[in-house]
Amino acid sequence: MKKNNASYYYAILNAIPLAIFVVDEDVCLHDMNNAATTLFGLSKASVLKRRGGEVLHCLHWQDAPEGCGRGEFCRTCVIRNSVTASLQGQTVTRRRTKFELLQGDSKKELELLITASPLPNNDKPLALLIIEDISEITTLRDIIPICAKCKKIRDDQKYWHSVEAYFKDYIGVDFSHGLCPECMQELFPNFSE
Repeated sequence: MKKNNASYYYAILNAIPLAIFVVDEDVCLHDMNNAATTLFGLSKASVLKRRGGEVLHCLHWQDAPEGCGRGEFCRTCVIRNSVTASLQGQTVTRRRTKFELLQGDSKKELELLITASPLPNNDKPLALLIIEDISEITTLRDIIPICAKCKKIRDDQKYWHSVEAYFKDYIGVDFSHGLCPECMQELFPNFSE
């Protein structure tokens, strides 16, 4: 790639706020954008040419002596299967998966959306692998304890928050306020029309 093209390529890759990896058929990393380094706390120099499961600290990357991609669990890995499908000419769009990884000594589970698309390349087949962490969003599907009277929500530390504060703190959503037609009629019967 010419120098002008390379800088343009990196400008585009780094402008996208999702974790993007350029991988081969064995899910070895050939490149990645800044969002990937931030999301997963990776140093580009330390991860290139290593398999994705090892780099992302997949719980199963050492299930087989040969490493990532060789264990029993790897046959059903959404990341690996999405890359394989993309290299066979398919574009895989936003497959949902639960991904277990090791953080220090503890196990963590993330909910991810995986997108994979073939990347034209003269040397060897490559794919773009896009990983979106939707763990915070899926937390809303869990049962949320809410006070039957005042409607405050209890968090995991047993503190009570207003609905607005809870959503703002835990998923970054702000509210605007208005009145539904029934409450408008009840509170302001002369102005409800």
